[in-house]
Amino acid sequence: MPLIDVSIARGRTPAQLRALMHALHAAAETTVGAASDNITVIVREVEREHWSRTDTTVAERDAVST
Repeated sequence: MPLIDVSIARGRTPAQLRALMHALHAAAETTVGAASDNITVIVREVEREHWSRTDTTVAERDAVST
């Protein structure tokens, strides 16, 4: 069961957040091959951007910071 949990800086409209959730859901269906009913997408709004803007995985990011 794919779970996609995204943090994004505040300031987006509800329509933008909804579009992001739909795009992530569609990407999981295509990429992972999971059934639509089994995919959960969570988008959290945070005070500021705080993650990398690259395609670095969490493991790769942690390996560099240690």
